[in-house]
Amino acid sequence: MAKSKTAFFCQNCGYESPKWQGKCPSCNEWNTLVEELVQKEVSSGWSPVHQTNPGQKLKKIEEITSESQARMETIDPELSRVLGGGIVPASFVLIGGEPGIGKSTLMLQEALALPGRKVLYVSGEESHQQIKMRADRLGISNENCYVLNETELGQILGYAVDLQPDLLIIDSIQTLYTSRLEGSPGSVSQVRECAGTLLRFAKESLVTTFIIGHITKDGTIAGPKLLEHMVDTVLMFEGEKHMNFRILRTIKNRFGSSSELGIYEMMGEGLKPVLNPSEILLSHKEDELSGVAIGSMLEGNRPLMIEIQSLVTQSGYPTPQRSGTGFDGKRLSMLLAVLEKRGGFRLGNQDVFLNIAGGLKVEDPAIDLAVCVSLISSMENRIIPASVCFAGEVGLGGEVRAVTRIESRLAEADRLGFKKIFVSTYNFSKISTDKFKLEIVGVKRLDELIIQLFLKA
Repeated sequence: MAKSKTAFFCQNCGYESPKWQGKCPSCNEWNTLVEELVQKEVSSGWSPVHQTNPGQKLKKIEEITSESQARMETIDPELSRVLGGGIVPASFVLIGGEPGIGKSTLMLQEALALPGRKVLYVSGEESHQQIKMRADRLGISNENCYVLNETELGQILGYAVDLQPDLLIIDSIQTLYTSRLEGSPGSVSQVRECAGTLLRFAKESLVTTFIIGHITKDGTIAGPKLLEHMVDTVLMFEGEKHMNFRILRTIKNRFGSSSELGIYEMMGEGLKPVLNPSEILLSHKEDELSGVAIGSMLEGNRPLMIEIQSLVTQSGYPTPQRSGTGFDGKRLSMLLAVLEKRGGFRLGNQDVFLNIAGGLKVEDPAIDLAVCVSLISSMENRIIPASVCFAGEVGLGGEVRAVTRIESRLAEADRLGFKKIFVSTYNFSKISTDKFKLEIVGVKRLDELIIQLFLKA
């Protein structure tokens, strides 16, 4: 028999507590513990339960064949990139993002554009007519795409077993519930149980499953943290609502790189993949301005040329402002200290504002050199030629350190028509300069670069 009881679950991290607490001991968030009904089976003792054919699950590792499965082909090159080269059969993928960012549009677009595959699109948020209106706007038709408006997990799996689709899309996991639990849809216990059941179904039935997840105000996937550990791949769909560009970023990937990036442009007929993101990240302006430098970064395997904009001005307050958009504030403070100590620039009484154009968030240290040059350009009001770019990490001693995959960065700069690039001397010795049209200049120290760029006639 089953005995009903209640427990308190944190809606942020999934922590379970027997009593209510104002502050969650796990994630330190306030007022996130909510009471939910749970059921636990009561038995007199423990007994092993075996399946009918245990040989299907219990195998020696030497008996398992290491066959490489062919990935599903998709006409979307950006989704294929972030997934590591295509959709892996029987994989379990979680896509998160803010409301209205375009998650449902992206998934419906992929469902309609998957050639030769049977797709089941389950929506707990929209009716059949609403989904049809969106499909008509996308202008894509697929006779093998089936739409289901249901939120009870048992009913959904029943339809999936009968249909046997190649791809199952759930929009969204927070709207599903199972009758085995008494919690409301979206609660921690319901999200955990529904995700676990879908995971078992995907692996046992070999059905590739995509689930859409809402995010909290802190930008994390709503529900228990266990949800991100269960899935094979976690993708985050990001972007500003007032901007047309969207970024699909890999957070976790068991079948490929976890640092890939896909860029889309939101248009009236849906999301259009951006095949040449470097061109949209660089401003097209008639007049050259000070404080602008072009740096080379890597996002996964993709080299990008990005524009760094700086504004350095006299501060009107005792404590100068330090603000960086898309760039780590602590690293900005470190580079300012290096410029003051090693370069001799008086920045202690200057307000500093730094912006990465295009809304990107950059963690690659290879743009350090471009950031420093941009700051000096703004402070001295000296214009950097638009045909010059930079790729190098700056150390605390003012030295310019080597960066990884320098030839990929050079090839991207050469393709975009840059005439000169400054890199570390330690990279320069390993480069085949004959393969590139642009001039490659090696520098050892930051002050050496300043002399070549600003002081030489």
